[in-house]
Amino acid sequence: MQHIWGITWPLLDAGFYGRPWTMEQRTELFKREQKWGLNTYLYAPKDDYKHRMYWRDLYSAEEAGQLIALISAAKQHDVDFIYAISPGLDITFSNPKEVAALKRKLDQVRQFGCSSFSLLFDDIETDMCPADKQAFSSFAHAQVAITNAVFQHLGDPETFLFCPTDYCAAFCTPSVSQSSYLHTVGEKLLPGIDVLWTGPKVVSHKISVESIDEVSSVLKRAPVIWDNIHANDYDPQRIFLGPFKDRPTELILKLGGVLTNPNCEFHPNFVAIHTLATWCKATADGAQRDVEMDDEEQDPCYSPQEALTLALTDWLQEFLSSDQPGARLKKESSGEEPMQTDVGEGSYVPGPGENPLYTAEPLTLDDLKLLSDLFHLPYEHGPTARTMLQELDWLKKHSWAWRSKAQQFDGMCEAVVQMFNRLSNAPNRSILYDLYNYICDIKSGVGLARAYVKTLGGQGGPSVQPMNDDPEPWGFRGGLSGEFQRMLPCHGNRDLFRHPPMTAVYSIRPHCTEDKVRMPAPQTLLSAGEISPSPQCALVLEDEIGVCGYGLALIDAKPAATKIQRAVSESVLKDFPSLVTIRVLPRVTDPSPAKRMIGQLLSSIRSSGSRGVFCELRQNDRRMLDFYSKLSSFKPIKTASLPHDIVAMGTSL
Repeated sequence: MQHIWGITWPLLDAGFYGRPWTMEQRTELFKREQKWGLNTYLYAPKDDYKHRMYWRDLYSAEEAGQLIALISAAKQHDVDFIYAISPGLDITFSNPKEVAALKRKLDQVRQFGCSSFSLLFDDIETDMCPADKQAFSSFAHAQVAITNAVFQHLGDPETFLFCPTDYCAAFCTPSVSQSSYLHTVGEKLLPGIDVLWTGPKVVSHKISVESIDEVSSVLKRAPVIWDNIHANDYDPQRIFLGPFKDRPTELILKLGGVLTNPNCEFHPNFVAIHTLATWCKATADGAQRDVEMDDEEQDPCYSPQEALTLALTDWLQEFLSSDQPGARLKKESSGEEPMQTDVGEGSYVPGPGENPLYTAEPLTLDDLKLLSDLFHLPYEHGPTARTMLQELDWLKKHSWAWRSKAQQFDGMCEAVVQMFNRLSNAPNRSILYDLYNYICDIKSGVGLARAYVKTLGGQGGPSVQPMNDDPEPWGFRGGLSGEFQRMLPCHGNRDLFRHPPMTAVYSIRPHCTEDKVRMPAPQTLLSAGEISPSPQCALVLEDEIGVCGYGLALIDAKPAATKIQRAVSESVLKDFPSLVTIRVLPRVTDPSPAKRMIGQLLSSIRSSGSRGVFCELRQNDRRMLDFYSKLSSFKPIKTASLPHDIVAMGTSL
């Protein structure tokens, strides 16, 4: 069978979960496909209820008219329209009436002028009903039987796609090569039917030639890749504007085609589709590009970065062309005098010392490159985003030396703000509306990080205090979903920026005699090793590795000072009779566990009737000095009785 897409003609798919695109948007998509060399469109919007949930229902006259117009528009632009249907939610495979209903529905669509079809059995339950269990030996046999019957009923169409329930390697039990489900599909599915495959995972980071060879052997045919690299329907806070990548062009000769499952929003898919088109044409002329020694792709026929620049350059022109009717037309001469308010507003000139008029700067290619870096791909941030995360991580760990790098970080944050401003003023408002929620969110997140860095440098003011005890709503992100995620042990362990430690689960428990806590500490009253903490005032901090910190307190520090012959002024002990010591290992970068320990200790000390508590720290211990300073209640205590390298801080209770 000759595939209509061929080895260099990928498919384009709209099978995401989200608001379906309008008929006008799909028609515009056909124009782009034709322009860029794409030739096929798979109609599979999961929220078209007659495509999936109510698959048995025939289309009304109005709906039929829309589909007829869409199929006709696809043909006008040399795009093969594939109609997909998903009956797997509730079909009874063994019921002849169900099979007849499926055939009747596809017969109706065939009357609309459609000649290519697809049966999808993805994202459904795998348990068969009792009737099907009696009729079929396995779920795969049931699906194959109905797919073959429909394929033959439609006259063995040249293009017919089948999506298995196990559509990626991660779903195969125990493996791709040993999957009884896939072996049944490969052996029983008629050879004229192509099989969809997403790769190693649902959203595959990389798809290797070896993995395609393996699944092709089992399916007994070259698969059609159904690629989710740009799909964003699983995360409402992410959109993907990076290039098609991590799929070697060697795959082109081994596939029946490639589909891309796009972002839910129509306009931001410009980059995804444009770079896919560049990828699929990479070997069309047999030319090879120069590969630098540090080129991580090592693909002689395709450079993702070059493809991205080409796509963004073309997309910029679309941004700068207005989509508002008459927006760029000059006023027609009517012989009427313009309204006085128009003249006044247009001719205003600021006077000396007044604010200059705001002028919207045009969007630039650098702005779009920054936008792509901030919203790149599922498994990686773009270069600028990675740099910003690295800078912020460094500034957090070196807050006492922040000035050397803070200015650079602030400049990158300012670039995001300016990109937001220029994009917000771009003439094409339709693209802006698709992107607006995302760029607002990243602008806000960058703003919080920017304010935090300023606090590290001691730059105060209410506007740069993002982490106080009573933040504004924009200071905490994610709503209820975010709170659920932050409570889970695995939260943060899939962050794309892996240099910071993953969010750990810490436990605080009372100290017991078996504990052997050894970590560096100043020679304070408690850490000298000769004084035991007061009852209920010894805590141990543990993570998954083991003990990583402790918190100790003395309700009455005066006897301890006398015992070790440490002179502590009477005035200090009068106002701050109790002592507290907190120590954590360097691997504990989250300040929350230490705050919890000191909170528990202060509560115990307060309940004993003490009026105040102090702590002793080394002058060069910037980390703990910073920790106590940010508690706000602890203030430096002036006393001449301490060793020269020890400082004291205290708080009233």
